[in-house]
Amino acid sequence: MSELRTAHSPDLPHRPTVVVPLGSVEQHGAHLPLGTDTTVAAAVAGAAVARVPGLLLAPALPYGASGEHEGFPGTVSLGTEALTAVLVELGRSAGLWAGRLLVVNGHGGNLEALRAAVALLRHEGRDVAWFPCGVPGGDAHAGRTETSLLLHVEPDAVRPDRAEAGETAPIGELLPRLRAEGVRGVSPNGVLGDPAGATAAEGARFLAGMVDRLVVAVGNWQVDAGGRLLG
Repeated sequence: MSELRTAHSPDLPHRPTVVVPLGSVEQHGAHLPLGTDTTVAAAVAGAAVARVPGLLLAPALPYGASGEHEGFPGTVSLGTEALTAVLVELGRSAGLWAGRLLVVNGHGGNLEALRAAVALLRHEGRDVAWFPCGVPGGDAHAGRTETSLLLHVEPDAVRPDRAEAGETAPIGELLPRLRAEGVRGVSPNGVLGDPAGATAAEGARFLAGMVDRLVVAVGNWQVDAGGRLLG
């Protein structure tokens, strides 16, 4: 892309779109691993890269902004400010040789950092966007949706004998309390949903749907005001 050609970057004949999975290290109840969000983001990004020519898969960023989960051991959060800085510097560096940068996000707590970082990078003339790993109608955290996905993607990391329901109210109703009290104050076991009924087959369908939406979005490459790739 012409806006990324600077005195410090060669005029490469092919400037790939770099795809970076972004996740988190945080509790996911007693039955899912700390790296669940990173695993999902990496699976979605990797499958899309395999289907679309010109995409280059980067190593995942495994740490995110997970302050709402810090009431539980195992959670390690960079925080929004530090994550924003990391994403900005990543975009500036990759922009020296890549045509586009796409961050595939697996954790909702990263959204504020993504919006801030992508807005700045785009203001600087870089073609950057982010895409969410979301399942329409899915539960919020460590429930049936994520449990099904992990049973498909990384089954050996799931401990079904420890799975139990948590707070099952819709996430929209819970947000004020989550912001004020954190996840532990809302759900003592750290689960926002109910993993009952999760299956690997359901996880495969969830993953396929996310990958299909990402492939279409990359093909259209329409970015909204918040830096999100539409699709």
